[in-house]
Amino acid sequence: MSKRIDVKNLNIYYGDFQAVADVTMAIEPRTVTAFIGPSGCGKSTFLRTLNRMHEVIPGARVEGDVLIDGQNVYGRNVDPVDVRRQVGMVFQRPNPFPTMSIKENVLAGVRLNSKRISSKAADELAERALRGANLWNEVKDRLDKPGSGLSGGQQQRLCIARAIAISPEVILMDEPCSALDPISTLAIEDLVNDLKADYTVVIVTHNMQQAARVSDKTGFFNLKETGQPGRLVEYDTTRTIFSNPAERATEDYISGRFG
Repeated sequence: MSKRIDVKNLNIYYGDFQAVADVTMAIEPRTVTAFIGPSGCGKSTFLRTLNRMHEVIPGARVEGDVLIDGQNVYGRNVDPVDVRRQVGMVFQRPNPFPTMSIKENVLAGVRLNSKRISSKAADELAERALRGANLWNEVKDRLDKPGSGLSGGQQQRLCIARAIAISPEVILMDEPCSALDPISTLAIEDLVNDLKADYTVVIVTHNMQQAARVSDKTGFFNLKETGQPGRLVEYDTTRTIFSNPAERATEDYISGRFG
C-alpha cells in the first residue's frame, strides 16, 4: 500500500514569486519524514505540492517532477483528484465538518468520491478508519453525535480517520499538533508512529523535539533572506540531522543559534 516519493528539481511559484527552489529528494515507503525550518521557508508549500493541494491558490504552478512509485503526479493526463485520493492530507487545525456526525465525517471523503457504499460496508469502514486513528474506543458509543463536539485532539484524530478512510498510500500532515495540548500531541505522535506500518507519512513541524521523536528522516528548509525562495538545505536520517549535521545552518537552527 505504502509508496515511494521521488522529487526532482522542483520549483514552486505563486505568479511571478518563486516560493521554493530546486528541491530534489527521495522519501522511502513506510517511513516518517519530517520537514523543519523557520516560518516562511516553504516547507508547508512544498508539502502541498506532493498532492497538488497548492493548486487551489490562483497563479500557483510548479516546474519539475513529483513521482509516486514512478508515476509523475504532474503528468499531462493526471487528474489532481486522483492524486489527492492517493495522497491524503491532514491540516494544521482540526477541520471536521460541523454539521456532520462523527461517522459521516469519517465517510465524507469516500462519499465525495461518489462511491456508492452499503450501510454495512459504511459501518465497517468507519470502524476500521477510527481504529486506525486510535479513536474508536473513545467515540464508538456516540458515532451519530456531531464531530465538532469532540476535543481538539480527538477532532484531529477524526480528521486522520477521514484521511485513512479513502485508502491513501501517503499521508501528509501540516503541523498537525500546533493547536493541541501536550497530551493530545503525544496521542498524535504515537499514532504517527503506528501509521508508518501501512503508509508513507510526511509531516511538517515547528517542534524540533517532535521531529526527533517521530521521524526516520528529516529535511531542513531555509531561506537566505525574506523574498528569496526557500531551499532544502539538508536531508538525512533524523539521527544524523540532530547529532551530526553536515551544514552549519542546520546546526545553528537546531541548537537555537539561528536568526
